[in-house]
Amino acid sequence: MALKVAKITIFNTPIITDLLRLVAWVMLKLSGWKKIGQAPDLDKYVLIGGPHTSNWDFVVMIPMVLLLRIRPYWLGKHTLFPWPLGWLMRWLGGVAVDRRSNHNLVEQAAQAFAQENELVLLITPEGTRGEVERWKTGFYHIAQLAQVPVVHGFLDYPNKEAGIDSVFHTTGDIEYDLPRLQAQYYTKQGLYKRRPPGSIE
Repeated sequence: MALKVAKITIFNTPIITDLLRLVAWVMLKLSGWKKIGQAPDLDKYVLIGGPHTSNWDFVVMIPMVLLLRIRPYWLGKHTLFPWPLGWLMRWLGGVAVDRRSNHNLVEQAAQAFAQENELVLLITPEGTRGEVERWKTGFYHIAQLAQVPVVHGFLDYPNKEAGIDSVFHTTGDIEYDLPRLQAQYYTKQGLYKRRPPGSIE
């Protein structure tokens, strides 16, 4: 069973998205943040974001995503989608995941990529705002199984820069690929300074 994604979200709602994009531009301009890079010319990819050290990351990320004209989806526990507010979480790009299900999440996500003409799945490999020794590798297995690239999204608080860095095509050799994926973040710093993870979970 594939994950179900909403067709209309905050990132493609007529009129509302254009207004939000204008608000995002003004907000970032006043706060001194700069947009770096452009959205890749790809219909499908896994977008990873980091470093993730604070809830404030989302306050910066959402305006940046609007300005980059990316329409990402993110995975959330099904308990975040209760009636009657479930529609709001889906409009914000959320995709409900029932971890009680016997269906493998990686397989569900790969099936979603197969059934959609366009899909960007946003994942934070650190999996938490706290310091971690290892990245969670679900994002890698999703990209590999779905045969889509991984795109580096980043936040860099000291320089007040955020955006898109590069596109990475997985080889299937996670021991080889993961250090190269992580290396893109060694020069970036979150709101709180953390030692970058360098091993596999």
